[in-house]
Amino acid sequence: MASPQETIAASLQDTARLLSEFPEAQRALVAQAAALMAAALQAGRKIIWFGNGGSAAQSQHMAAEFVGRFQRERRSLPSISLTENMASVTAIGNDYAFEQIFARQLEGLAQPGDVVVGLSTSGNSRNVLEALGAARTRTLVTIGLSGGSGGRMGSCCDILICVPSTVTARIQEVHLAIGHLLCSLVEASLTS
Repeated sequence: MASPQETIAASLQDTARLLSEFPEAQRALVAQAAALMAAALQAGRKIIWFGNGGSAAQSQHMAAEFVGRFQRERRSLPSISLTENMASVTAIGNDYAFEQIFARQLEGLAQPGDVVVGLSTSGNSRNVLEALGAARTRTLVTIGLSGGSGGRMGSCCDILICVPSTVTARIQEVHLAIGHLLCSLVEASLTS
């Protein structure tokens, strides 16, 4: 059995490896996603985030970085996480189905040209897939953050950014870095 020090070292090394070896093709997709977000924001549109569990928390975190500030002083940018309103999430889950908690909110809140970002470490979360599918029928830009092969998200997204790992914790750590990169790139684009 590994000691706590060995476990810590192995986890940190794996995360560092994933970050340093993040494929060039995926890096290009991050830049493309940031450009689409900046264009949408310049056109008066918003960024909408959603995911389950740790991905729900990251969705809220990223929305807050856009509304508040990331690294540069700038105007507040319209961004929301569909996991923030527990009354909506629980009412939709109860009255319709848990698979509809994000798609139903998009129906009421999204406008053509908005950008939606679905997070799913497996790429197979049914409620995330339902929302991405609904978003595509509403002329929304769809971005997915996933892990491994991307699961079924690929067919639902304009851009799918995959972390080359199957370990949920490592995928989420890299998703956080990607979210921060998106914030940084969008801020730079809008404030330069």
